[in-house]
Amino acid sequence: MSARLYVDLPLGPEGQELDLPPGPTRHAQVLRSQPGDVLTLFDGRSQQEWQAEVLAMGRSVVRVRLMSARLLQHELAQAFRLALVMPANDRMDFLVEKATELGVAAIQPLMSERSVLRLSGERADKKVAHWQGVAQAAAEQCGRARVPQVAAVRTLPQWLAELPPAGGEARWLLSPQAQGLPARPAQGALWSLSGPEGGLSAGEEAAAQAQGFQPVGLGPRVLRADTAPLALLSWWGLAQL
Repeated sequence: MSARLYVDLPLGPEGQELDLPPGPTRHAQVLRSQPGDVLTLFDGRSQQEWQAEVLAMGRSVVRVRLMSARLLQHELAQAFRLALVMPANDRMDFLVEKATELGVAAIQPLMSERSVLRLSGERADKKVAHWQGVAQAAAEQCGRARVPQVAAVRTLPQWLAELPPAGGEARWLLSPQAQGLPARPAQGALWSLSGPEGGLSAGEEAAAQAQGFQPVGLGPRVLRADTAPLALLSWWGLAQL
């Protein structure tokens, strides 16, 4: 199986020659790719991946030629967008990786009243760039053609205030007070909102409900902040198989 690499450049048409960006170049070098080897490339802009022949290997440049494209059908039919108050320590890395593998369409990191992890300025920008890299690597590994976008860190009030009207999408709020999951909508995307280790405050839950978020529960057991959204995403994706 050829190495599979994300390339942040538009790919196509067949026969196109290009120099790989620095990240994929380093990856190809680590793999000791040689002229004549075949790499699998995708750009995250479409449902396609490309077979590409290595033309030349330099110290800082890897040149390839696109050979043929393959259409992938690996995305969820009903998009799942995840908004969550960031868990502490390095659990966010794990969450971004696994959410990407499970098919998440977008990830919105949030801060709330009970947040343990608080980020702003350059530190927040660096974290988001790191998480975007985690999502890219996970997409390479799991065979997705699209890479979920990790949005800039926002406070929960800021994000709720900026949300457009729900339209045809469902909005669910993971809450320990809720009794269970509602009937799955027949069509449309889902925004899932979940809190930190200590949960959202009553005021925050009320603010979310005012923006159309319906409280939902995942059973009698108390799940960790990094487990609950993945459990819901797994259920959402498996129901589409």
